[in-house]
Amino acid sequence: MEAIPMLHNNEQSNNISVFTPGNEPYLGRETVHAFDNLIIACMEENEIVSALTHRIVKTDMQWAACQLIPQSINIALSIRELIRQGYLFGAFVLIRPLAERAAILLYLQASPDKIDIWKRGWKHSEAPSLAQMLDNIGKAKFAGVGREFTRPFNDILHGKPDSAIWSLVPIDENTMGHGVSKSLTIQRFVTTFLYRLRLGLQLSWL
Repeated sequence: MEAIPMLHNNEQSNNISVFTPGNEPYLGRETVHAFDNLIIACMEENEIVSALTHRIVKTDMQWAACQLIPQSINIALSIRELIRQGYLFGAFVLIRPLAERAAILLYLQASPDKIDIWKRGWKHSEAPSLAQMLDNIGKAKFAGVGREFTRPFNDILHGKPDSAIWSLVPIDENTMGHGVSKSLTIQRFVTTFLYRLRLGLQLSWL
């Protein structure tokens, strides 16, 4: 399939190079609004908690949280801005590192004896994979969910053939191609994308 230039959904979008919260292409989508509310709640809570962390003697788990939670919020804000600007594939790539940080925290909370792995650098040779952490967190309630959830995000992150579907955009009524820039008309993609993000975070928090 051929690579195609920026896709525009109307004449007005054709003249906009940078979108704002008032004119972004996916404004009003229920899933986008839900993601906005999640980000706001996280930032409000972080503002309260972060101040406390400077006044206490922190445990090893709290030190890990002080790193991972701000990083997660930063990634979530990056995803939101990419959606605002129409860079949907780039936003999708960031779901896995966001979900992984949430999973690490929940995994360490459930298995506090594993904090030493974190202190040693969370090295690939001894740290559990994202799929393993999700299975550990979900246990029998969500048996085997780890591999099912992580497979598409691993495909996207590592550029595997099955990631092709996530960069497709319509060229005309009968033709699809792999987009190289903004995607401003793929409403269903945004809904699916944010549904998968919400599912991943919910699985991490259960």
